[in-house]
Amino acid sequence: MAWPSYLDEYEKLVIRMTTPRVSVDNAGCSNATRVTIDSARKHKTLLEAVQVLTDLNLLFKKAYVSSDGKWFMDVFHVTDLDGNKLIDEGVISNIEKCLGKLHYSPPPSKCVDDLTALELTGNDRVGLLSEVFAVLSDLQVNVVESKVWTHNGRIASLIYVKDCESGYPIEDKQKIHRIVTRLRNVLEGDTNIRSAKTVISLAVTHTERRLHQMMFTDRDYERKPIIRTNGDSPIVSVQNCLERGYSGVNINCKDRAKLLFDVVCTLTDMEYVIFHATVKTVFSRANMEFFIRHIDGTPISSEAEKQRVILCVRAAIERRASEGLQLELLADDKAGLLADVMRTFRENSLNVTRADIATTLDTARNVFYVTDSIGNPVDSKTIETVRHQIGFDKLRVKEISSINHEKEERDDEATAGVGGAVLESLGSLVKKNLYNLGFIGSYS
Repeated sequence: MAWPSYLDEYEKLVIRMTTPRVSVDNAGCSNATRVTIDSARKHKTLLEAVQVLTDLNLLFKKAYVSSDGKWFMDVFHVTDLDGNKLIDEGVISNIEKCLGKLHYSPPPSKCVDDLTALELTGNDRVGLLSEVFAVLSDLQVNVVESKVWTHNGRIASLIYVKDCESGYPIEDKQKIHRIVTRLRNVLEGDTNIRSAKTVISLAVTHTERRLHQMMFTDRDYERKPIIRTNGDSPIVSVQNCLERGYSGVNINCKDRAKLLFDVVCTLTDMEYVIFHATVKTVFSRANMEFFIRHIDGTPISSEAEKQRVILCVRAAIERRASEGLQLELLADDKAGLLADVMRTFRENSLNVTRADIATTLDTARNVFYVTDSIGNPVDSKTIETVRHQIGFDKLRVKEISSINHEKEERDDEATAGVGGAVLESLGSLVKKNLYNLGFIGSYS
């Protein structure tokens, strides 16, 4: 590899010693690709590894995390979004490249460069996004990308914008002041003066991680749910094992894409270090167990802290699992497009619970999750009316892809020959570590 000129020989040696060893194997498991990372332990490396794999649109079937002393080994069983093994050599090469340089080069931030970032948090209500995008359109601000999450009556949004006239980031301080002031007035509404926030962000942060941080700072986890329609809340528990030096976090919930990222991101941003973990999906359920400590090496020490972890992890799982019908907008981008679409939603009493907005080559590709004004499913007549007003060729009901869990996974490690035997040995090592810590009764 070509070394930067500013590195001396000692720094090069350290990089060689600490660079993760990454292997991608399709032989060791019959229904997933196994990704193994073996390296010196460093705080946040697990989050960065999970972020890389998540951003490549991979699903986690199983995962084993084990770190003792100054070394760690992580094993992930992953598939593509259709539940298939990874056969594209380009994808495999990209995985090896990105994971192999985590220690000295952070993973891609998956945020939008060369644009102005608006961070909005406030009280959610029907029509709020319509007002937000109407203000931006009126101020000649073009929305390039945006993500919107709602949870427990709160809303967090990252909106990447540029100036309509120049096509560049907004640098005019007076215009920035007008944008911030008008958006804050919209977010405050009539009753939310204290907690509405509008910020112009210059930090380069992974967009979805930043949304978790914004919701966490907003303390959405402390608020009571406005409505819950599916009755399938995550089950989270925390065991204090003070004599062993760890705290155990157990999670059972519905499986979905990006679930592992959401949990690891939240625990990491709460300043916990994950030393051991096991993750397995069975049918449509995910079972996860994490053994954590504070950064200073101490476990959870109080009942109040334990309850806070439970609430925060549960909120992290729920934020992305928004209720609602999924609608996809595909149209030529133009000034005011989002304002028009959102106004149509508002006029038909549709509430947007989550949104992923993107513009590629002058084409808007947007996904919205919508309910009626009180959180119930939208009736088909309303949807057809909205589609008629926006355009049947532009707005369609998108089928929600489900993770393939038609049958319970076999014990692939025991039936996959030599490659499977290696993983079985690793699994035994993890179980042995947990046994020695007193978390399980037997590892034999």
